[in-house]
Amino acid sequence: MSSPLVLQCHGDTPAPLVDGISVAWQLFGDGQLWLRYFVDVAEENLVASGPAEPLRTDGLWNSTCFELFVRRPETTAYIEYNFAPSGQWAAYQFADYRRDVQNLPSPDSPEIGLDLGETHFALEATVRLPAEYHGLQIHVSLTAVIELRDGSKSYWSLRHPPGQPDFHHPDCFALTLEAPEQS
Repeated sequence: MSSPLVLQCHGDTPAPLVDGISVAWQLFGDGQLWLRYFVDVAEENLVASGPAEPLRTDGLWNSTCFELFVRRPETTAYIEYNFAPSGQWAAYQFADYRRDVQNLPSPDSPEIGLDLGETHFALEATVRLPAEYHGLQIHVSLTAVIELRDGSKSYWSLRHPPGQPDFHHPDCFALTLEAPEQS
């Protein structure tokens, strides 16, 4: 498991009630990627959807949602996963920056679990990346949309490009994961 990485709040979307977000990860040789998003926030301040059937669902980023973007080296194509506190999820593939979006064929639903406390919220997700991502160095963007009960939303990422929040921007792919040994 990695040391947790700290996400940065976009400057145009301050979140004074959130003390921080970190993400730990582990990539396995079979293409399985485990993530743990940890939000340092009082539970009563966070809008988090209640449990639902863990189905593929669009529009999850309209409320609290945790995201993963993955790109192979030397290509502009990438994939995106969304994980909601409800257990619902989404997976997309793009041919280029915000272009030619399609549902990512996914034989397995991600495993999503929660760890709730009075002063924190954590979501764990495990996904199996498509076969064409196995055994390669990959570029990753770890992001979160946080909605608070006061109606505000904040956007968190390892790195933000200039301007409006844009998790799809190439600058957000700030983490490089080396290919793990095959298991």
